[in-house]
Amino acid sequence: MAPKVLISDKLSDAAVQIFRDRGIDVDFQPDLGKDKDKLAEIIGNYDGLAIRSATKVTEKILDNAPNLKVIGRAGIGTDNIDKDAASKRGVIVMNTPFGNMITTAEHAIAMMFAVARQIPEASASTHAGKWEKSKFMGVELTGKTLGVIGAGNIGGIVCDRARGLKMKVVAYDPFLGEEKAEKMGVEKVELEELLKRSDFITLHVPFTEQTANILSRENLEKTKKGVRIINCARGGLVDEEALADLLKSGHVAGAAFDVFKVEPATENPLFNLPNVVCTPHLGAATSEAQENVALQVAEQMADYLLTGAVTNALNMPSVTAEEAKVMGPWVKLAGHLGAFIGQMTDEPIKAINILYDGSVAKMNLEALNCGVVAGIMKRANPDVNMVSAPVVAREKGIQISTTNQDKSGVFDGYIKVTVVTEKRERSIAGTVFSDGKPRFIQIKGINIDAEVGAHMLYTTNEDVPGIIGTLGQTMGENGVNIANFTLGRAEAKGEAIALLYVDEVVPAPVINKLTATGLFTQVKPLEFEVV
Repeated sequence: MAPKVLISDKLSDAAVQIFRDRGIDVDFQPDLGKDKDKLAEIIGNYDGLAIRSATKVTEKILDNAPNLKVIGRAGIGTDNIDKDAASKRGVIVMNTPFGNMITTAEHAIAMMFAVARQIPEASASTHAGKWEKSKFMGVELTGKTLGVIGAGNIGGIVCDRARGLKMKVVAYDPFLGEEKAEKMGVEKVELEELLKRSDFITLHVPFTEQTANILSRENLEKTKKGVRIINCARGGLVDEEALADLLKSGHVAGAAFDVFKVEPATENPLFNLPNVVCTPHLGAATSEAQENVALQVAEQMADYLLTGAVTNALNMPSVTAEEAKVMGPWVKLAGHLGAFIGQMTDEPIKAINILYDGSVAKMNLEALNCGVVAGIMKRANPDVNMVSAPVVAREKGIQISTTNQDKSGVFDGYIKVTVVTEKRERSIAGTVFSDGKPRFIQIKGINIDAEVGAHMLYTTNEDVPGIIGTLGQTMGENGVNIANFTLGRAEAKGEAIALLYVDEVVPAPVINKLTATGLFTQVKPLEFEVV
């Protein structure tokens, strides 16, 4: 059955057509986002939800969406989506951070020009029939120092445009390396120095715990007298009341804001102050940007629903379509390894240690980690998936560590998972053969070669004669057909294991009969999601 996508905000016809051309069933209801009750009523029918900013995806909406797999936001901001609730329910949240980069950067440059030359006020004055030429004395941008807080995608474009205007550019960004800064033609500085040196300051960072109120009253007071401040990034990055005070005192010469702490902004401390330019969050408001993000979200959602490729997800590692093809068997293996340990472990887990060896160590390890953790967590929570599993593990205080190493054995690559509890450590390793089928290759340090089946039986025992006969006879007498039978032992007369791949679930009476023989230290039925 084809995946079903609901579009509850306005998206272009071209974006809607992308879904249809890819074989996805689309329900286009562009005004539905305004009716949250109706959305909650019908959302359970869909695998995907495509939105802009009007639709609010709340916990209530998600509670009514048992089939939802992905939410795609055409644009950058996802404040209208409860991402924690989505993650706990295993729903991927995607945005399109690159579709409006140029548009937003251009708006910041336009706002800088506007506040430098007091263009809005001069325009309003002239429209009013006044000719106040001497009132609107501006400043040139050429030769001035621009301080850029956040030199990522949008900030980087602003830096490039500003250099074209012959401005000196200094940038504060903890993630900006010296080599990259040199290549961009900007000087990397600490925030304190940027505040002291800049004639103009523009912000291009997301709103996080680290960036919230980054231009606080204290920091604003450290700025160069006569500075002009531009914010086209996110509301809440600047103390608006403090900025208003400094504008009134004359320390700050002007400000240009496209975003505000509270939006829609119907009142604000910055409103009606001289040389303050305000626009209603227009950073991405060009026809080109709106079309770009709509097309991108359609492509991203279609790729995920049809191929498993994950792009620009906020709560899941990205996996390209090419990676998805190569990694598919390894993701399955990761899930099987986790599922084995999850079903074998009854006590609380303290830590999960994952080793990647050889060829697999060069793959997307974040995605594989999610597969392992999801496999482990499924026993306690069958609805958990690769999105929600890390959240569940984090809530339980489970420590997850990853090690990768060059090829160290006979296999081109393998994954080894070790779980640590208060009582013991338990480990299992597996690989993917050339046929694309996952195999278990080691359990408890004992080498084996076992194909993974939907229904399996795992036993441990002392290495003595009669084990194989007992297993085969008991299965046969009770009508359980064995598809594959794998044995392994640590040493002669030492600990031994058996892994049986059977055609159906081993009934509890059969488990009891095997246990009653006294030959086995452990008899455990296992189930795996094998497609």
